[in-house]
Amino acid sequence: MKNIVVLTGAGISAESGIKTFRDDNGLWEGHDVMKVASPQGFQENPALVLEFYNKRRKQLLEVEPNAAHFALKDLEKNYNVSIITQNVDDLHERAGSSNVIHLHGELLKVRSSFDKDLVLDWKKDLNLGDFCEFNSQLRPHIVWFGEEVPLLETAALEVQQADILLIIGTSMQVYPAAGLKDFAPSHCQMYFIDPQPAIQESQNLRIIKENASTGVKKLVESLLQN
Repeated sequence: MKNIVVLTGAGISAESGIKTFRDDNGLWEGHDVMKVASPQGFQENPALVLEFYNKRRKQLLEVEPNAAHFALKDLEKNYNVSIITQNVDDLHERAGSSNVIHLHGELLKVRSSFDKDLVLDWKKDLNLGDFCEFNSQLRPHIVWFGEEVPLLETAALEVQQADILLIIGTSMQVYPAAGLKDFAPSHCQMYFIDPQPAIQESQNLRIIKENASTGVKKLVESLLQN
């Protein structure tokens, strides 16, 4: 079977009701992103950071996958599918996709501030005083600004094996994730699904100017027919 690699961003989850990463003014749900998404912000005001992610976690548990998520799952009927997402939600998994790489972490997990490899599933509020077994404060399992993206190399290796690359709901303007498409082999056919694409169509790149829920469904139907 051919390999399909899918790169997804905030645009695919927005149609499920998940707010996109940040507004044009640089705020994230009313907060300076560096106050709630950096190690420095967590050190200065951990209670604010924990409450911010508690609200996002509650919102995630109230929404459902949309047609785009379910369509990607259907691709597994005829293809080896790997999804590389910049999103921290679990909507791909809930839709049934079996191979999902989370570049920026997962909202429904927390990890030890002492040992980054000590990761726990977590669906309730995370509060000050919630410690790991090493008596260290638990923190959101999120890759913050200034932190390394630990799964970037794994993602790049997946893209190197791609026969088809789908880019959905992401501008591909923010690095290091934007650089992943450059690892695709020369024979790889790319599809970019976005209502307002920021890149140009080329011989190996077809642009589909539609929202994720409609554009992905149409493309998946076409790929399955072929």
